[in-house]
Amino acid sequence: MKVVTPTDSEILELMTWFDSEQTLSEWSGPGFRYPFNLQTFKADLQLNELQCCALVDDNNELLAFGQYYLRLGRCHLARLVVSPLQRGKGLAKSLMLELCKRGLQSLKVRESSLFVYEYNQSAIKAYEKFGFVITPYPEEMALDGCVYMVKSL
Repeated sequence: MKVVTPTDSEILELMTWFDSEQTLSEWSGPGFRYPFNLQTFKADLQLNELQCCALVDDNNELLAFGQYYLRLGRCHLARLVVSPLQRGKGLAKSLMLELCKRGLQSLKVRESSLFVYEYNQSAIKAYEKFGFVITPYPEEMALDGCVYMVKSL
């Protein structure tokens, strides 16, 4: 396994993981267009503003995807997803380890954060297992039904 900057090939594969507007918006948050094509998907990923990482296997098959950026002085993880065919294999942990390592180093910060919908209990449990703690968001929460989680070094 290795982490790479996603190519169009990986992004095209990623697009197949979202078969409805609901599954897309649950993953992407607001502002993603549906239906989408490669151009709109790439634009909505904000590839020029957010760091993207693709976890691929030895055959360069996409296993997981995530992004990070600086938000409120933390490395904020966003749009984390594991291939529907690869879930339950610990890949989310591998992805988060790599995103946190890269983000904390490049952004020169000591904490990571993320948003997750409160109904997504399996994700919340996975993030807690990884060391994230539900924390009050220091600003007005823009999305209803979300919780904010933080992990310190």
